[in-house]
Amino acid sequence: MRALRCSVCAEELRPEHRSLRCPRGHAFDLAKQGYVNLLHAKVPAGTADTADMVAARVAFLAAGHYAPVAERVAEQAARLTRSGLIVDAGAGTGYYLARVLDRLPAATGLALDVSALALRRAARAHERLGAAVWNLWRPWPVADGTASVVLNVFAPRNGPEFHRVLRPGGALVVVSPQAGHLRELASVVDLLEVDDRKQERIEAALGGYFELVAREPYTRTLTLTPDEVRQVVGMGPNAHHPERLTRLDRLDEPREATLSVAIATYRRVP
Repeated sequence: MRALRCSVCAEELRPEHRSLRCPRGHAFDLAKQGYVNLLHAKVPAGTADTADMVAARVAFLAAGHYAPVAERVAEQAARLTRSGLIVDAGAGTGYYLARVLDRLPAATGLALDVSALALRRAARAHERLGAAVWNLWRPWPVADGTASVVLNVFAPRNGPEFHRVLRPGGALVVVSPQAGHLRELASVVDLLEVDDRKQERIEAALGGYFELVAREPYTRTLTLTPDEVRQVVGMGPNAHHPERLTRLDRLDEPREATLSVAIATYRRVP
């Protein structure tokens, strides 16, 4: 966690017993699960993953339905760097970052997420992974130019901070849902739809900071058990709207659903 900075004064943080402390005396306790919480304000309701969302995510990802996406992210990262720090912005349980670190034995990882419950899992997802609770919309407690690659998988995009923490020549890998992602499940539950202008909004968020190198669409058909349908819906933003999920309780047959994402690589603009 040498790249972390004090979220109060921006000084370097160093380990001291079971905490991280800066030269000015600000200290942050390390949780027994291995992560550190650098926030000093409450997280707005409906922002962080809940315990139920984390449990759903762990169960669904363990089934391997998104494993091909994780492998493609790891392949992209391996093309971009062989070592250095990989920062996963919105890392959740650390599933994607752990795959990248498996591919890059000389790299280390930093998972950032607003959910402490998710980072309990992330901190244990890989031996070379550190985890810190933080709100991605605020300036990050990470030193300038310390990352070789930033990952952003189904998570908020903060272009200025992506740019600041990346070293010159660093790169960004973004995974975002495409129109039609999980569309078949709309007949089962009132899903939040993917914005038709999502790609346009991504480019607007990154414009001036990054240039697109490549974008790979990835689509496949999933066959999901009733429990897996409940998990994939319950691990995402729809879970913050429980009134949308009542029909899931009655689901008793497998369903097909389309996994449709774009995996894009961007180069940092100097």
